Amino acid sequence: MQCLIIAAGLGRRLSSRGDSKPLVPLLGLPLIERVILNAKGAGLSEFCVVTGYQGERVRRFLDQLAGRRQVSITHVVNEEWQKNNGLSVLRAKNALKGNFVLLMTDHLFDEQVLMNLRGQRVEEGEVLLAVDRNVKGNPNVDIDDVTKVLVEDGRILDIGKDIERYNAYDTGVFLCTPAIFAALEESMNNGDSTLSGGVRVLAEKGKAKAFDIGDRWWIDVDDEEAFGKAERALIAGLDKPSDGPISRHLNRPLSTRITRLLLRTNLTPNVVSLISFALSVVGSLSFFMKGYTGLAVGGILAQLSSVVDGCDGEIARLKHQATDFGAWFDAVLDRYADAFLLFGLTWHASYANAGLGVMLTGFLAIVGTLINSYTADKYDGFMRRKLTPGRHYFRIGRDVRMFVIFLGALFNQAVPTLGLIALVMNVENVRRILLLYRNERR
Repeated sequence: MQCLIIAAGLGRRLSSRGDSKPLVPLLGLPLIERVILNAKGAGLSEFCVVTGYQGERVRRFLDQLAGRRQVSITHVVNEEWQKNNGLSVLRAKNALKGNFVLLMTDHLFDEQVLMNLRGQRVEEGEVLLAVDRNVKGNPNVDIDDVTKVLVEDGRILDIGKDIERYNAYDTGVFLCTPAIFAALEESMNNGDSTLSGGVRVLAEKGKAKAFDIGDRWWIDVDDEEAFGKAERALIAGLDKPSDGPISRHLNRPLSTRITRLLLRTNLTPNVVSLISFALSVVGSLSFFMKGYTGLAVGGILAQLSSVVDGCDGEIARLKHQATDFGAWFDAVLDRYADAFLLFGLTWHASYANAGLGVMLTGFLAIVGTLINSYTADKYDGFMRRKLTPGRHYFRIGRDVRMFVIFLGALFNQAVPTLGLIALVMNVENVRRILLLYRNERR
């Protein structure tokens, strides 16, 4: 299925961030690239983009993007870009075959919105609009600028920015049949060249339907206030159900601030993984020093490494650079880092007490840690299937372990720290085994 994206307008209210609205960067990616990659994540790879203002610049960027991101992009030029957006849609009539998805270059949305919409059935001659029924509690909506929709029994009765009766918002995400072009032509003949005008023509014939997006997020990035809200929404989306208590309440708030800075650079997620690993290695070497200073420095570097360890995944998701290799590479480096840190801590503890008990405790801490990481994938998969999407679940993992190392080092308690990690990690492993075993027998 093809995807039509309207990117012809001026975007005057965001002009302070760039002369071409589609190319305005948002957390490391231009708006139009973010929209295209969202659509690609929902299974689309063939795009038709209508450009107008600063069109040559936008088209050059899109030609480069097509090669980098393995997508097909067809250009359509709207020389009358000053006019309403319905004309831009109509300009693409000859470039599209069959049903298609219609998106706006400045409307961002949860990828699942488009995936769910594509799963809907649209009859010949119809258009299906994704709508937000949360007309009272959506903080991302500018009530004075949003296109409003009146829906009854799944059908659109009216649509427009100035209608008085409404119970939904237009998200700018459509599933269209070619009937939209004839409807736009009819609307233009009646003096209305907006996309809403074409939808209104179909609504009068009972051919415009609404699809409720539920609690999925979306936002029209139309001005500075909306731009800030979009940034916050994307950052909030980095939260993962598998985040442990330290990740959720301490590491994530810190790592997202670091990530905002790193997004301005060309650092890749894999390079950030290496930086995190390097911090752990230096921290483990610090543990080999006698005295409190080496212990404290090692603990601080361990916790800093844990915070930075969240940045690689955040950059990967925000810049759509996530790969299977990247996830595996990060996991491998984390296992090495864990082993180095705990071995270094064991060595440091042996300065004060070189007995067999310290060595055994360190061994149990290392083994429990590695098994904790080994069992995490199956445990996380089970919990994600069991819980409502977006909900957190109980998990003791690397974030807790690194924080315990950090606190234990600061308080000069190497041996108790090893003992606590050995106990907590192995008890957590047994808990996971029993939970999955009970589930298997049901």
